[in-house]
Amino acid sequence: MTSPTSGRRHTVIGLALTALMLFPVYWMLNVSLTPQQDMRKTPPDLLPLHPTFEGYRAVLDDQMPYLAASLLIGLGTVALTLVLAAPAGFALAKLRPLGGRLLQLALLVAQMIPGIVMAMGFYGIFLDLGLQNSWWGLIVADSTIAVPFGVMIFTAFMSGIPGELIAAARIDGAGTVRTFWSVVLPVSRNALVTVSLFSFLWAWSDFVFANTLDGGGDLRPITLGIYKYIGNNNQEWNAIMATAVIASIPAAILLVLAQRYVAAGVTAGAVKD
Repeated sequence: MTSPTSGRRHTVIGLALTALMLFPVYWMLNVSLTPQQDMRKTPPDLLPLHPTFEGYRAVLDDQMPYLAASLLIGLGTVALTLVLAAPAGFALAKLRPLGGRLLQLALLVAQMIPGIVMAMGFYGIFLDLGLQNSWWGLIVADSTIAVPFGVMIFTAFMSGIPGELIAAARIDGAGTVRTFWSVVLPVSRNALVTVSLFSFLWAWSDFVFANTLDGGGDLRPITLGIYKYIGNNNQEWNAIMATAVIASIPAAILLVLAQRYVAAGVTAGAVKD
């Protein structure tokens, strides 16, 4: 039984660690409100004593097309990942195809390949086909990271669906596709939310693929749009941090809304009855 003193000590330690992890977020917000002339002040102000919203005005004037491009790429990555990963997970979990275990091993190995290696491979392919700076090209590239993860999550979750449920659907005359669409997917909500969230966040925060496959056109994600404020002799730090703050809002909202589904989706299959 934990004593009150020990419980308070754990609470203090937890709060201290939380504050330490959240400090970069606070500092990002602080710098986004700091006037440009105060950026090199020593020591720096721990609070924005003379806050300015010039950085946020610059973001709203310049960065909206980049945010829209990131949103398009993120949603496209989610759609492509679900279309590929959900049926594959169902097949590995319930249909047990020949070579299924080998495929699962291949998916696990694919997660270990560094992103820069994959990006260079895509660069050569896209260069030969003239597909650089295409939004759907980035969707395909980002999906190569998300699909293996999605297949493993779906496989683990769908393995826990009772076989009786599948058998009942087949007795009622449902084929494999109908069983998957009408029975398995509706009860796989936690896995769907988990895979969708991580797919979107990977695409939203991607820099390696975006920077490698960008051809210098107008359709660029926010991770590249932020470079608009970085020059050889000048860095607009309040605009840079304001862009980071605004770009973090969609991810933070999604994480808050989906956290209980993610906890269930990630732990699916960890415990066997």
